[in-house]
Amino acid sequence: MKRFFFALHSNLAKLVLVSFLSVTIADAQNNTYEFLRVGMSPRAASLGGSFVAATDDPDVIFYNPAGIFSLPETPVSFSYVNHLLDINLASLSVTRNVEGIGKFGASIQYINYGSFPRTDEYANKNGEFGAGEFALSAAYAGLLDENFVYGSNVKFIYSGIAEYSSTAIGMDIGLQYLIPEENLSFGFTVSNIGTQLSKYISSKEDLPLDISLGASKRLLHLPLRFFVDFHKLNEEQNKFLNKLKNFSVGGEFTLSKVLKLRAGFDNEKRTELKIGNFAGLAGFAIGLGITVKDYQFNYAFSSMGQIGAMHRIGVTTNF
Repeated sequence: MKRFFFALHSNLAKLVLVSFLSVTIADAQNNTYEFLRVGMSPRAASLGGSFVAATDDPDVIFYNPAGIFSLPETPVSFSYVNHLLDINLASLSVTRNVEGIGKFGASIQYINYGSFPRTDEYANKNGEFGAGEFALSAAYAGLLDENFVYGSNVKFIYSGIAEYSSTAIGMDIGLQYLIPEENLSFGFTVSNIGTQLSKYISSKEDLPLDISLGASKRLLHLPLRFFVDFHKLNEEQNKFLNKLKNFSVGGEFTLSKVLKLRAGFDNEKRTELKIGNFAGLAGFAIGLGITVKDYQFNYAFSSMGQIGAMHRIGVTTNF
């Protein structure tokens, strides 16, 4: 994908765009579809991205499709992410129970990178071009055994830059084990299994495969739910304990039926965003949820240290 920029644009425009795609948007690996790693849910983001074991939010479809099994009624969620500069993301998710068959869900996530100057090898401006990506998914979740649920989704993925594009087909597979009497849940997911259908120019690229494990626990004597996830367990490490360094934790404190406060920490992001020995507040996030009648409004602030911060807003309701 990076070779494509050399062929189409000036060195300056190319370096800026590649920096946007590989550093500020994703977790900085050289795959085309890194936008799939960007957390869409403001609630999940405020918990540091710890959402694999969540069971009460339609946006869990982006983190573990098994989580949609426990959702009542027909919940719908819309989220918007204000990224750095003029980069914006949005998502929509919905789930519905079909009696005697199981729980179905659908979602879309979209990212717009804004406009960029189109220049020739002499830096002469020749108009502008845009860049954007999206993923459409359909999900299903069912009961595997008592307290043991499974889920999967299939997604079509598109990435476009100017008149060039690439497509892929992917799948997420998830499991959850629920212990309702203990307010405890465990989650496991394998995300972005799949292959590229069409390439940018000639280079075939992989989807950003991710294996994650998580847990969520509502404390007995406090109105606090605790979340913890371990991400990228599929990546090779010199030592086994190094596989656990990509962890995230979060807590959701229920102040009343109307207001919830949230805070989280992502160790992987803090490590990646450190400049020298200084990381500032990189990796930390805070947020809140406000319930008004049948609507829950969510907000999250995620620090990226010296680079800046991301703001997410969303609304969830039931039909």
